Amino acid sequence: MNPAYPPIRDLVLLGGGHAHALVLRMWAMDPLPGTRLTVINPDPVAPYTGMLPGLIAGHYRRDELMIDLVRLSRFANARLILDRATGIDRDARLIHLTGRAPLPYDLAAIDIGITSDLPGLPGAMDHAVAAKPLGAYAARWEAFLARRLAYPRVSILGAGLGGVELALATAHRLQTEGAKAQVTLFDRGDSPLPDLSARARRTVLGALSALGVTLRLGANVTAVGPSSLTLSTGEEIGSDFTLTVTGARPQPWLADIGLDHVNGFLATDASLRTSDARIFASGDCATLAHDPRPKAGVFAVRAAPVLLHNLRATLSGQPLRPFKPQSDYLKLISLGTRSATAEKWGLTVTGPRLWRLKDRIDRAFMDRFGPYPAMPTPPLPSPSTQGLTAFLDQRPLCGGCGAKLGPGALSTALATLPLPQRPEVLSGHGDDAAILATPTGVQVLTTDHLRAFSHDPRLMARLAALHALGDIWAMGATPQVALAQVTLPRLGPDLQTRMLAEVMEEAAATFRAAGADIVGGHSTEGAELTIGFTVTGTAARAIPKHGAQPGDALILTKPLGSGTILAAEMAMAQPDRLMLGEVWAACIAQMSRAQATAAATLAPHAHAMTDVTGFGLAGHLLEMLDGSSCAATVRLSDIPLMPGALELASMGQASSLQPANLAAVSWRMTAPDDPRALLLTDPQTCGGLLAAVPRALAADLLDQLQSQGHDAAIIGEVAAGQPHLTVVP
Repeated sequence: MNPAYPPIRDLVLLGGGHAHALVLRMWAMDPLPGTRLTVINPDPVAPYTGMLPGLIAGHYRRDELMIDLVRLSRFANARLILDRATGIDRDARLIHLTGRAPLPYDLAAIDIGITSDLPGLPGAMDHAVAAKPLGAYAARWEAFLARRLAYPRVSILGAGLGGVELALATAHRLQTEGAKAQVTLFDRGDSPLPDLSARARRTVLGALSALGVTLRLGANVTAVGPSSLTLSTGEEIGSDFTLTVTGARPQPWLADIGLDHVNGFLATDASLRTSDARIFASGDCATLAHDPRPKAGVFAVRAAPVLLHNLRATLSGQPLRPFKPQSDYLKLISLGTRSATAEKWGLTVTGPRLWRLKDRIDRAFMDRFGPYPAMPTPPLPSPSTQGLTAFLDQRPLCGGCGAKLGPGALSTALATLPLPQRPEVLSGHGDDAAILATPTGVQVLTTDHLRAFSHDPRLMARLAALHALGDIWAMGATPQVALAQVTLPRLGPDLQTRMLAEVMEEAAATFRAAGADIVGGHSTEGAELTIGFTVTGTAARAIPKHGAQPGDALILTKPLGSGTILAAEMAMAQPDRLMLGEVWAACIAQMSRAQATAAATLAPHAHAMTDVTGFGLAGHLLEMLDGSSCAATVRLSDIPLMPGALELASMGQASSLQPANLAAVSWRMTAPDDPRALLLTDPQTCGGLLAAVPRALAADLLDQLQSQGHDAAIIGEVAAGQPHLTVVP
């Protein structure tokens, strides 16, 4: 967001369908000043359905047809909320979500797609997979192929165009895998593919026969079992994989929000606006009331520019524009092999060249979400101070712990501070938190804050709270109270109120879950969102950072990699064959995991404990060794890593703080030339606990941690000697 034009209204896009994906890309190239853009989607990636048959047939990799909504939202400077909408309160202008509090909007658009499941068919929800949404289907299909059945039996319910394409793709893939497959296509009707011309229908039915697909018409499936189907005649048919492609079914909640609809599909006027002027709709979940069209992605793609124009026009008080869909469209039907049939205006052509045409069209669409154009950087004024250009050419400043000062600068500054003189202060400058003696034990006091790395203030509040609690848990203390320090970016009054409410609501819930309360704080306006907390806790005794003993085992309770992943996401990296959005979502899930149970398990037995945060595992372990006058060995093969972190580090992605972390420890660390060693100095946000525990107890403690859901591991051991870290493969 350009700080010169603070947002004053909220535009929320529900769903990451084709139309919304294109709107996001076009918005990025020309954002509307004064509007904050938010995207809500349950998954970090959205599939391009046109390439689904090619994926099932084995012609495409999964990553080739997935739109990375995390990268796209970063490019569009939009807030991405990974959640599912369940309803809209139009009077209060609130969108209800599955996993978080309702979200306010000023203007909304809906593009949430459809489903093809059969909720009324006994057993279908448990034993069948729906073709839509695509993501779950693709994952289940790959898992089925991995079983390597010698005689796989696949049943597909619904012999419409989509079902036929998937039956052809399925049969081709299983043949190429060398399986003697039985693929059966069921339909209640007696006339398959009624929307195709007679010639195109004959071509497609011939392709089914050539690939050995059995077509059963007039077949009424009455139940789905774990390995069979039951027909209305009582006949039972074996099925190892059952797919439902029975036509479009809208998300049920759309019919319950008081908008005009046609059988659950939102009815829109020519401008794509629903019966509520503040809500637009497009894609398969909507229908043009005056001019209905088939559920085909081509119409969503064509509607995107009109939708963008009308959203901007509504926000800026300009006239709307009508969407005029074409009367017919080119139907390109994949035939399983690298061949296709094309039909338009009653004309039909078939052959490999048609598949290549479809492939070019599909890849051209996905290329729009490949490398994004770099936004121009304003030139430096001339003259400027020598060295400024080189300084600005460094890695962009990261958020989270990656934005902290390097350990060298910090230790130099702290060296000038006098030692504490008050007798109740039991800690020094290097401890995780201040330790104050009390009549019943100790009170610990810490403070921490995070520079935002996400446009989602609720997410940042939760992570900042958990990050601050880390020091309390690392000392074996019970959280008590917290004070908040919040810096909001410049916003309009309504958005300022909304953002601060989101921050405080989420922070309060997070601290309450940890047994603490927010009792006050301070807020201010600044250049960007920054959230911090001062937290107190109580304990009978504090677990020190020092105190590790030779022979102790080292337990780490979370995998490493958050700094690298967050840096790659902020840089909109595009790793080969790796969906950055999915890597980022998995990283956020790890960061969101509280360490209270881990601390409670380790604290009674730990000789020393700390949390792994900004200085990385190597930096914080060396702090432990310095205070304990010991050495340590860690094994790279035993250190858990977040999915995708190693691949990103190997391609040069790293936090802006990582070089300073490496410089601070490299002279005291012996490590092999191994890309995994790069992640030992990766700054962690909401990192895990690192504990030195008696070797005899380590295995049992690890079992307890893993049973609690922590991805913990024994990564090494403490040894006698001068403080030094030895890293082995």
